[in-house]
Amino acid sequence: MRNTTRYAVLPALTAASLLVVTGCSGSSGTSAAGKTDRTEPVAAAGAAADAHPQLAVAAAPAGGGAPSAVATPQAGGKPAAKSSLKVAEFDKGSGRAVISGKEKGNGKDKGNGATPKPAAPVAVGDVIASAPAPGAPQGVLAKVTEVVGTTQKGTEVKTAPATLGALLGGSTAKGQVPVDPSSVKVEPLAPKVKVSWAKTGGVHFGPEGAQLPLGSLRVDVSAALPTLTGKAGPAQGSVDASADGFVQLAPEVDFAYDGKGTATGTPGTASLSLSGDWSSQWELKGQAAATTADGKPLRVPFAKLHADPVITVGAVPVVVNLDLTCYLQVDADGKVSVDVKQDVKGDFKVGGSYSRAKGWTPVAKANMTGTPVTATATAAGKVKAALGAEASVGLYGSVGVTGNVAPYLRAEVEGTATGASNGTGSLVGKWAAYGGVDLGGALRAHLDIFGTPVFERSIPLGPLNREWKLASGEGAVRR
Repeated sequence: MRNTTRYAVLPALTAASLLVVTGCSGSSGTSAAGKTDRTEPVAAAGAAADAHPQLAVAAAPAGGGAPSAVATPQAGGKPAAKSSLKVAEFDKGSGRAVISGKEKGNGKDKGNGATPKPAAPVAVGDVIASAPAPGAPQGVLAKVTEVVGTTQKGTEVKTAPATLGALLGGSTAKGQVPVDPSSVKVEPLAPKVKVSWAKTGGVHFGPEGAQLPLGSLRVDVSAALPTLTGKAGPAQGSVDASADGFVQLAPEVDFAYDGKGTATGTPGTASLSLSGDWSSQWELKGQAAATTADGKPLRVPFAKLHADPVITVGAVPVVVNLDLTCYLQVDADGKVSVDVKQDVKGDFKVGGSYSRAKGWTPVAKANMTGTPVTATATAAGKVKAALGAEASVGLYGSVGVTGNVAPYLRAEVEGTATGASNGTGSLVGKWAAYGGVDLGGALRAHLDIFGTPVFERSIPLGPLNREWKLASGEGAVRR
């Protein structure tokens, strides 16, 4: 395979642009029919009787059929309703935005021949929540601070950062949304990297796509590793080292919010996590000698993955930003020569949850098991290799959670040994091979985007470690 950058980019998971506009207080100019001068509420009948409903959490419809949305400024913390307004332009640095949509008159013609002056579709205090739009590839969540005027594309406004609490109010919402694997952009960072995915409708991509479970994304890698070297090259008796395998993910976004029936904009509980099924298999062979200059394990990233799925919470589009870096990490002294292979399957979850009583607390879980495929070791020494993924999860371009999921292989030999998992070999001393998983990460202050209090520093997620024995030998084991 040529060492070029490839992208697995197919139909996007999200709509081109969704919009939510809401206010923190009631609007003046509300008619007896319950309509304001600037918007037309189209919420389902009976919504007014249920000011704090249970909102559905789902993936935004793909393509041009995705609805836009607007929240009419209302008392009582009611959530958003729908509208045709959109974000036509956005500049994150300055907070400038242009809102497009049909403007409405602000009054009736009293018969004096005067034409009513059209009112702007938004006002100071309104909160905009938009899916990816021009100038905002990771979505927009901002409050209007000033209405500047009109342009050819719509109404120009100035904005400042806002929170989801202003949009969701006293409502509740909870759900899991799978990430469409075809929407994930993959950038290979090594020469021998292959990408595959499979989705509903019988659509697949790559050499393994037709064999993958639906909703899965797979990245295969084959890499040479440093070996022990002498003054004139590889040390005498050293064995070339390599790692081959794959990481397979079926990621999901977990989202929950409970406004506790209030209109304060601060939820009683909230959570945001990345979870999903995990499968990986890889083999470590040879006599690796891999550490950095300061003695730390050598980490080699081999692929970057990125997606901006949009989930709808009621009528509110919530943009989730996902970044994953798949990497190979090796810590070896160059003495032990191994041929170890394992198959790892299970699931994981990394994120954070909030409650008014406890504030933000980490969520870090990994339910994985490993099955040995082969395991042999010779000579004395140690080696540990991980094939993992480092993830970051955020909303509207602000990273809120980082997580590191790293299944690994570890082998160590004491004395002079030649051992194998099939019972053959000879040794003086003992050897053992292990599988395991390391899980870590941190919560970031940017989770205040929910409308919760800010914490002063990152909160670590773990660390969490589980380990299991793959094979071992001791004494004379030659048959």
